[in-house]
Amino acid sequence: MKLATKFQHLFNLTDDTGILQHSLYSIPDLTKGYTTDDNSRALIAASMLYEVYKDEKYLDLLKRYLSFLIYAQNGKGYFRNFMNYNREFIEEVGSEDCFGRTLWALGYLLNTNLSNGYQSVAVTLIKKALPNVANLNSLRGNAYSLIGLSLLYSSDVTEFNKEKIKNLITSISKKIVQKYRENKDGEWKWFENIMTYSNAVLPWALLRSYIITKDEEVLDVAKESMEFLEKVTFRSGYFKPIGCKDWYKKGDEKPAEFDEQPVEACETALMYTEAYKIFQEEKYKEKSLKCYNWFLGENSKNVPLIDEETGGCYDGITKEGVNLNEGAESMISLIITDMVVNHTETVFK
Repeated sequence: MKLATKFQHLFNLTDDTGILQHSLYSIPDLTKGYTTDDNSRALIAASMLYEVYKDEKYLDLLKRYLSFLIYAQNGKGYFRNFMNYNREFIEEVGSEDCFGRTLWALGYLLNTNLSNGYQSVAVTLIKKALPNVANLNSLRGNAYSLIGLSLLYSSDVTEFNKEKIKNLITSISKKIVQKYRENKDGEWKWFENIMTYSNAVLPWALLRSYIITKDEEVLDVAKESMEFLEKVTFRSGYFKPIGCKDWYKKGDEKPAEFDEQPVEACETALMYTEAYKIFQEEKYKEKSLKCYNWFLGENSKNVPLIDEETGGCYDGITKEGVNLNEGAESMISLIITDMVVNHTETVFK
């Protein structure tokens, strides 16, 4: 695909407010509005694209996504998520997952070479959000927040007490490890009695925690759960995420086959890239590449997920074939996976 076409759909989905949530085929669907979830991850994608290509058009996108996050944060430091096309948030507080994903995005921004102006905005939003981190209950909300905190800790920003951040990382890691201890049972080596969405973020968060805390128990749980996830998602030799129609419950004969979603390939690639950084074993790099190849056609239907005409990404694989809609989450997942696998040294923090 020509660079001029590659990822062009990101621009199709983005207006003056931010990135729109859904498309009807390749045409943005205004009726579905926007989410902070998507704008947070789009901020990461735009940051990566700018770091790799140094093109001002990606910086322009980044500004819009960051501006969206400013508007999304409420007075208590949490983030509202769903916004209609009239630029009105339809809730006062979004999910804890949304909170964690936003913290991840802001932490990522602190590790870029962008000017202090962008980082100052990220610092301001993080300062308001931080008091809420200790009160999170959602497993994935904690995991995403842990990734954000690890990025904050590893940044050059001096406005935060690094020892307090490290203590918070340790505390959240213990919460996640405890959930693992409570649910691990025989061959079932997982954090819950069901494997659902964004599974890879859980071992990934613990791997990031280990880099900072050097806690061997955290590393053991990360590795054991990662290996269990691998047995499930690579059982056919290629990457096949757990289907979102019925997930994978402990005791089930096998995971749900469909629908397969791009975000799973993206976050699994991130997990394996982190594992390679720690263990320096080629098998992790190979698995990360297989996650990227899932988009290219190395999947259960042997069909590519990339729209060559728009530079977009289809919304996944169903029992009948490809879901031809091209929403924000899919587009962003393709970009981040491409950047992490093909430009690791530049974009992986």
